[in-house]
Amino acid sequence: MSKNIRALLDSLGVRRRKTAANRGVRQLLLALRRFDIDLVLDVGANVGQFASEIRAFGFTGRIVSFEPLTAAHGRLREAAAGDSGWQVHSRCAIGDRDGEIAINVSANSVSSSLLPMTRAHVGAAGASAYVGRETVPLFRLDGVAGPYLKSAAHPFLKIDTQGFEWQVLDGAAQSLPQLRGVLCELSLVELYEGQHLCREVVERLERAGFTLWNLQPGFADPRDGRTLQIDAAFFRA
Repeated sequence: MSKNIRALLDSLGVRRRKTAANRGVRQLLLALRRFDIDLVLDVGANVGQFASEIRAFGFTGRIVSFEPLTAAHGRLREAAAGDSGWQVHSRCAIGDRDGEIAINVSANSVSSSLLPMTRAHVGAAGASAYVGRETVPLFRLDGVAGPYLKSAAHPFLKIDTQGFEWQVLDGAAQSLPQLRGVLCELSLVELYEGQHLCREVVERLERAGFTLWNLQPGFADPRDGRTLQIDAAFFRA
């Protein structure tokens, strides 16, 4: 009986999380339609979760995904194979310079980062701990986005780079003025060593002409309920 009850409660918890995530995607899609977004640059695509979600909820514009990890990039290409409007760029990380860089590979893949992980992160999510490293190509967005932006009227940038958001913005100085919106993770505490926190990123994007449009729950510490990370969408209103 107790096992059945726990299974039921676990199932209800999963459903609630899925419902909350779906609300977040729907909210974002409303904003993408409001600002006539016709291109999404999906930086830090992993295996294509974000692109698949916005497609499932009705986004019909072009998507260009960027992913550095070899295994994830292979699965990303498979996910995009049947969608003519979804292009996967050659394997690379996006940052503030061109060259090569070592990325820390996490056990859960999605927490992999170019920065060292803090104890706060590992303590809140043990499955995020690093299990290896991989050397990957590194490019500035300004160096690779030109051909994609050229044919877009209202492009949008999604950044999911696990603490490396600031460096992505540093390498997008020429691209940023062309963008209609930006979606990025904002950390309220330091989850990766040396990362810039929520207030700094918000102020930077506001100085660049963007307005904070919506916030979505992200990552919380299951031990005490503290919110560690949120997702934020910005648009030129």
